[in-house]
Amino acid sequence: MTGTLSLGAIDWFLLTVYFAAIIAIGVTTKRAVHTTGDFFLAGRSMPAWITGIAFISANLGALEIIGGAANGAQYGAAAVHFYWLGAIPAMVFLGVVMMPFYYSTRVHSVSEYLRRRFNNQTHLLNSVVFAVAQMLLAGVNLFALALIVKLLIGWPLWLSILLSAVFVLAYITLGGLAGAIYGEVLQFFVILAGLIPIVVIGLHYVGGFSGLKEAVQDPGLLHTWQGTTPGHWTNPLGDWIGLAMGEGFVLAFGYWTTNFAEVQRSLAAKDLNAARRTPLIAAFPKMALPLFTVVPGMIALVVIPKLGKPGGPTYNDVIPEMMQRFLPNGVLGIALTGLLAAFMAGMAANISGFNTVFTYDIWKPYVVKGRDDRYYLKAGRYATVAGIAVSVAAAFVASEYNNIQNYIQLLFSFFNSPLFATFLLAMFWKRVTPWAGFWGMLSGTVAAAAAHLSAYHIGWFYPGGEVGPHDTINAQMANFYGALFAFVVDAVVTVAVTLVTKPKPVAELAGLVWGLPDPDSPDAHEALVRQPWWKSPVVLGSVILTLTAALSVWLVIAV
Repeated sequence: MTGTLSLGAIDWFLLTVYFAAIIAIGVTTKRAVHTTGDFFLAGRSMPAWITGIAFISANLGALEIIGGAANGAQYGAAAVHFYWLGAIPAMVFLGVVMMPFYYSTRVHSVSEYLRRRFNNQTHLLNSVVFAVAQMLLAGVNLFALALIVKLLIGWPLWLSILLSAVFVLAYITLGGLAGAIYGEVLQFFVILAGLIPIVVIGLHYVGGFSGLKEAVQDPGLLHTWQGTTPGHWTNPLGDWIGLAMGEGFVLAFGYWTTNFAEVQRSLAAKDLNAARRTPLIAAFPKMALPLFTVVPGMIALVVIPKLGKPGGPTYNDVIPEMMQRFLPNGVLGIALTGLLAAFMAGMAANISGFNTVFTYDIWKPYVVKGRDDRYYLKAGRYATVAGIAVSVAAAFVASEYNNIQNYIQLLFSFFNSPLFATFLLAMFWKRVTPWAGFWGMLSGTVAAAAAHLSAYHIGWFYPGGEVGPHDTINAQMANFYGALFAFVVDAVVTVAVTLVTKPKPVAELAGLVWGLPDPDSPDAHEALVRQPWWKSPVVLGSVILTLTAALSVWLVIAV
């Protein structure tokens, strides 16, 4: 990026108002935080529309904004697969099928579910893996946040990272999850206000969608499913096996259904039906997000010279570069505020997920047992400080990647894919044994690492089918296959160990396995309450899937 932005008084005023509002939310919600339940799960008191907006806002971090735009520039129209294939179906599955397991069992985290379904060893393994993953992902959001601070003030990247970390630390430790959720609701609308001007002005500059289509020099960047034949792929994201099975199934379902940073927002809902509707409400804006991320990335290909090439801006710089080129004062202030909101929302989601799992699933059951609630509340706040400190180091790792979405998908293939295989078997097969869960997850994680290291030596992942320089590998395709391999290895090992070990008694699985409801669940009566159609998770899910399928077909025809 070239220099710093020239901000006017109105831009600085808007930024100041936003930061003041975020701190005020943290201070206000702190007054309601008296217990660990208040701090980590917001007292389970939020209405569905609040948790739904917070759910999608928590996802609108570096992954969505910087990574989505980078994907639009690097992969073109095919990047919509990260939304319509790689998110929507999994969000519907979470709301319709999986939320009753999480919410009605009154677990504080995904890891706690694994303890009750399997054993302490499986629980501890997942807790540690999840905690590490959240700190690495927080580092990605912190890196993106520091990029904007550097653009604003011109400070070195390292100083921008430290400044950004201190601010996020302040507002998370004040209000806990409630503070993060209310902040995320505000941030959602600020984010949209910041991205809309970039899209409108950028499209006007290139002559609308038709002008953009004509200006993109590589016709392969205009296709979504074309060129996905295995062994002869030309699509920027590789073949249909990796897309449909690796991204659309394993990575998508693994992220949306087992990533506690997202699930935690649903657990804060006031009742089971509200918890189930949370990801479904979030799915509607998720459908529209390619317009605000992928499209700016494709516009950037046309207007930014040497984008993604040696000596030019990286794909990560798409959104900041577009802001520099197109936005006048006033509008620039809104856009900057939106980006800062997005990256803080993403980082807050990662850190609030980390501090919950660390406190409830590592510290309390295995390190310091039997203390009062106030002690664990304090431990949670200390964990927040430690998590942000580690994320500072992780931010420098993220800065080494030209497209942080490639890095993020790599992390998901390591941490989410094996966990999803274990979950899927555990929730639908009561025979799965405690030790099968442990060895399945461990072997799946090792398999993901092996797949990542091996991919660079396999011609299947290179254009033309022959191994070339490492920087020519199709990184996303390798991530898709790595996730699929980890899933298969986890599943095979889980089944094999199940067949030679002893399962839990069926009486201990009530509420934890499909078809074995818990009659003593606090939400058991909700199944008997008839909901109006517009509150029915099944109806909402059906509408969402129909709309997504229609959009996908329309895009194939349109381009």
